[in-house]
Amino acid sequence: PGKHHHAHHYDSAEHEYNSAKFGTWLFLCTEILMFGGLFVGYAIYHSKYPELFKAGSKFLDWKMGALNTVVLLVSSFTMAMGIYYAQLNQRKKSLMNLYITLICGGIFMVVKYFEYTHKIHEGLLPGKLFSYRGEGWDMVFNLPLYFSFYFSMTGLHGSHVLAGMVLI
Repeated sequence: PGKHHHAHHYDSAEHEYNSAKFGTWLFLCTEILMFGGLFVGYAIYHSKYPELFKAGSKFLDWKMGALNTVVLLVSSFTMAMGIYYAQLNQRKKSLMNLYITLICGGIFMVVKYFEYTHKIHEGLLPGKLFSYRGEGWDMVFNLPLYFSFYFSMTGLHGSHVLAGMVLI
């Protein structure tokens, strides 16, 4: 096909390419800063209140977490393969991998839906919204803090999965 014509606000096709590459790296840096801040906060509070985080983890379903981990690993692979096949101009293989990635994103969000609805039903919510009154709840200092981290981190990640699905 023909030569790539750069957009009018770029000096050249190379300038356009370098700007796009820089923008991608800048975006990745902001993602690292945003998620990194949450992970640093989590690590600080986890080291300060280990008994709280041990108690909070008992409310999580390891099977759903394991399923979502596998789903995310598969979707990462299929996304990479979709890009690989697109670069080789193999449209059918690229689309098939992107469809699988979308399906994995859907599975991830359905699992999150079940996890969230269960916690909401139980009253295991962040901060002042916390209303759980099950056995031993008052024995754990500041359990709402744990669920503040849980919903912040998993909610942000879920919104990223949804955004990725829309972009695909």
